[in-house]
Amino acid sequence: MVEPVENASIRLLTGTGSVYLFNKPTSQHIYDCLRQAIIHGDILPGTQLSEKEMSLQFCVSRQPIREAFIKLSQDGLIHIFPQRGTLVSRISAKRVADGRFIREAVEIAIVEQAAQCINAEQLARLECNLQEQEREAQIENRDRFLELDDEFHCELAQSIDRVAAWKNLENIKANMDRVRYLSLFKESPLLTLAMQHRAILNAIQAHDSDAAKSAMKNHLNELVIYFSSISTRNAEWFES
Repeated sequence: MVEPVENASIRLLTGTGSVYLFNKPTSQHIYDCLRQAIIHGDILPGTQLSEKEMSLQFCVSRQPIREAFIKLSQDGLIHIFPQRGTLVSRISAKRVADGRFIREAVEIAIVEQAAQCINAEQLARLECNLQEQEREAQIENRDRFLELDDEFHCELAQSIDRVAAWKNLENIKANMDRVRYLSLFKESPLLTLAMQHRAILNAIQAHDSDAAKSAMKNHLNELVIYFSSISTRNAEWFES
């Protein structure tokens, strides 16, 4: 699932076999790796995580593992029980609803401004991203599509110099991302999501703020519409 961590840089193998090199603090690498594994279901809800086992797997001391666990706990992805152990949490409907509420407020504000001030270079980057989304959707490459999805939303924030706003959503939307991943198997086909992104981009290109806000709200409303069926179909993932 994960490659051993080195001090200077970490080599992570993706599901497609591509190799990426990063230069971040070791605890951040471990956090990123475990976060993705939990969101994608490679580590299932209820799984017990051991600092000792993780330190052996990543070839590091326990300190960066402990730091990564604290961040995952803050995201609501794991529960740390002192003297008892650490478990991957089940999805909290309350956290999902809170995350969606905050994300909608931020992203609607982003597209409203983007429609007013985006430039040609930024539009071109979004178009390139969306074309790649459409290609990955055709071949059902879920992992790469989700990467591109996040990059698309981050690029929108970048277009109005509000990347910090998007980054602050990362922790808030962790449980949303778990539900989003589950939805790709039935409720939200990749091509449907790509079409929703196309509607957002078309509205921004037309400098139509109202249409951009409406398209973004429609896109983020997927979780509200399908949450019940997703949680019923994957009951073991969710809190009672």
